Amino acid sequence: MTIGTTLPSARELDATDPLAGFTARFIGSNEVVAYLDGNSLGRPLAVTVDRVSEFITGAWGSRLIRSWDEQWMQLPFTLGDRIGRVTLGAAAGQTVVGDSTTVLLYKLIRAAVDARPGRTEIVIDTDNFPTDRYLLEGIAAERGLTLRWIEADPQGGVTAQLVRDAVNEHTALVVLSHIAYRSGYIADVPAITDVIHRCGALVLWDLCHSAGSVPTFLDEWDVDLAVGCSYKYLNGGPGAPAYAYVRSSLQDSLHQPIWGWMGADNVFAMADGFVPASGMRRFLSGTPPVLGMVPMHDMLELIEEVGIAAIREKSLRLTDFVIRWAEANLSEFGVTVGGPRADAERGSHVTLQHPQFEKVTPLLWERDIIPDFRFPNGLRIGLSPLSTSFAEVEIGLENVRDIMRTLPM
Repeated sequence: MTIGTTLPSARELDATDPLAGFTARFIGSNEVVAYLDGNSLGRPLAVTVDRVSEFITGAWGSRLIRSWDEQWMQLPFTLGDRIGRVTLGAAAGQTVVGDSTTVLLYKLIRAAVDARPGRTEIVIDTDNFPTDRYLLEGIAAERGLTLRWIEADPQGGVTAQLVRDAVNEHTALVVLSHIAYRSGYIADVPAITDVIHRCGALVLWDLCHSAGSVPTFLDEWDVDLAVGCSYKYLNGGPGAPAYAYVRSSLQDSLHQPIWGWMGADNVFAMADGFVPASGMRRFLSGTPPVLGMVPMHDMLELIEEVGIAAIREKSLRLTDFVIRWAEANLSEFGVTVGGPRADAERGSHVTLQHPQFEKVTPLLWERDIIPDFRFPNGLRIGLSPLSTSFAEVEIGLENVRDIMRTLPM
């Protein structure tokens, strides 16, 4: 979806945006003029203030430890099911909330490679997020496995052909990101997953830049495993817990390595020796981060109210606006677009490129314009559709242009 052959003003786009009114539901900031980093940390919703307060005075303050029996013990699963239904295209009983993204990735990667005994290779791309790459390096060393690298285009992403060239009968697991954190490129999940399954390997998809901004259909795509964070487009707040998806047919054959009492078959038996629970409970370890789950309810309600298709539509219009505005107003300074232009290949952020952007970013922050920088030369414009207006984006881009004018060419 593009917005026409002539670039309209941000005011015109906001006036015709059916989702424009939803920006008012988020808490604004007197210290930020343009927030262009919603793909790193989402804004809080105004209603979350009341929800957190009610949690502290009610479920925690009044009900106290009784709340574990009344709701908290099941919260990782009920909230996980809701994330699955609203954002992942996953049936109930396959998604759980708990731990950080890194810890959940470690659990599922270890479980997956152990489930393919005799296979000696793990595959990942060179442009995947550092945590994913570092974890695989550590696990490969820990388990005596070989790490096979896919050389991915930093301005594009991993394709089915690149995966086909990398996998073989020795591959145990492939770990890829649905949306490339640098370029915003959307991988063809069903095609790539099919390639991996044909060689008998498992696949784990990192959904950190997907859930809440781009429709996903994990069950339909026959995905094995997935992990994602909740502080980006799910607006769970800084350090909010991550979620893990495990296809139902795989659950009882996988054994994650961090054994804790919450993952045991009988949680309160306090038995000698660990016996894993069946289903998704076996992927828990310690006490769930209940307080960290509270804000997510509000954003999931909003996503359900609006519909992920409408959110995706606005995301495409916002990113299209950034690309076309940059090409019209920033190309004279040597700024280029470092990511896909095709709708089907573009997530909810756009990376602009220029050798000076590492210097430009702190200057923008001084003006209360908040994008982020990605090494070596990327200014990442992250657009959370429900909390971002076209006018806000235009103000941010105008400030980029103003600063570029002051720099030596």
